[in-house]
Amino acid sequence: MSENAGLTGLHGTATAVVHESYSFACMRCGHGWEQSYEIEHHTDAQGEKFVRYVADGRVVPSPLSRPGCQNCDGHVVRIMRAGQVSSVRSAAERQQHQVPQAGPAEAPHVPGRGAPAGQPHHWHLSDLLHPFQRRAS
Repeated sequence: MSENAGLTGLHGTATAVVHESYSFACMRCGHGWEQSYEIEHHTDAQGEKFVRYVADGRVVPSPLSRPGCQNCDGHVVRIMRAGQVSSVRSAAERQQHQVPQAGPAEAPHVPGRGAPAGQPHHWHLSDLLHPFQRRAS
């Protein structure tokens, strides 16, 4: 079966139309996208079968032959099952909203030690090692 992307006006003559979707990720720039296709199966006047890929109403080359990145025109593109890009994007958005703001770490105040209440204590290495120091006998 061959592919004929140049023909137009054949939609009514298709013997079968299959809908497929793919996810793509460019290995050059990291851009990801998804695309749905109508794959039209035809038979020409000589009885030869061919397929035509239609995306967004336009006849396009097969996405499986040599896909190009929509962002950088690179041709090192990974093809995955549908939904991969959208699931990664939604997971990234959820994670972005769950990350707490970074700020200074505050140690709990231990009464009777360190700085007076209300003032932050600045920790030093010696403060952290103090419990492990041996006392001279």
